[in-house]
Amino acid sequence: MATRQGQRLARWALLPSVTVLSSFAFVPLALAFYFAFLRYNIQDPDRVFWFGWKNFYYFMKDPYFVKNLFNTLLLVGGVLLTTVVGGLGLALLFDQEFWGRGFVRVLMISPFFILPTVSSMVWKNLLMHPVFGLFAEIQRWFGVTQTFDWFGKLPLFSVGLIVAWQWLPFAALILLTALQSLDEEQKDAAAMDGAKPWAYFRYIVLPHLARPITVVVLIETIFLMNVFAEIKVTSVGGFAGNLTYLVFSRLQNDNDVGAAAAGGIIAIILANLVSLVLVRLMGKNLEN
Repeated sequence: MATRQGQRLARWALLPSVTVLSSFAFVPLALAFYFAFLRYNIQDPDRVFWFGWKNFYYFMKDPYFVKNLFNTLLLVGGVLLTTVVGGLGLALLFDQEFWGRGFVRVLMISPFFILPTVSSMVWKNLLMHPVFGLFAEIQRWFGVTQTFDWFGKLPLFSVGLIVAWQWLPFAALILLTALQSLDEEQKDAAAMDGAKPWAYFRYIVLPHLARPITVVVLIETIFLMNVFAEIKVTSVGGFAGNLTYLVFSRLQNDNDVGAAAAGGIIAIILANLVSLVLVRLMGKNLEN
């Protein structure tokens, strides 16, 4: 009886915090659904009426929709591949004993705490500037005098490089933490049996990291679908824009709240579909 009363009291105690968190999550989503079915333009705020599914239709008929959708999937896939493979390599490296390992680990995770706008400005003006950037200086060291405009010739790759640099520490940290929980007995048994490095990695390390890799992929997918600051700051939205940037463009250029809200709903649905596919693929790999 006391246990039931305690559980009931715990539920009532959690109710205020759950209510506040739910309001932050569901109220904006409900408003987005509401405006997605309205004809609402900021330039004509007095003329608001029910528009049905036409906002979704006109948003998907936008000439940039297919291109930005492809850019979104390509950006997410490329960054995921880079961060998972690179994070796995860094995790294996930092799991070894060497002098100054703690300091190097701190340096490794530092890019994850830098604001996207700041990191984008650093990459754009200090690293990838075609004349004064570090990459241009390295080119001149090798005798290449022809300047290379990274954001002009490879806009999507350049944005993906910035985003991958930001998310690589996250993947490395999660995988390193999981790697350190590997049973020492398994390591000793593999060493005693004379297991080669590739066999040790394939049959012991990789199965152990399967679930952490799944977590990394799912969390990164949710955030990578909404990449915006890097595209806006580097001014490549017309060449490497994603769905988030297209939503922003419809709101800024056309002042069309309804179409922008419809685009946001489409982006949410796409993110859930991509996550669902990834969950099923990862689930099958875990079963195998």
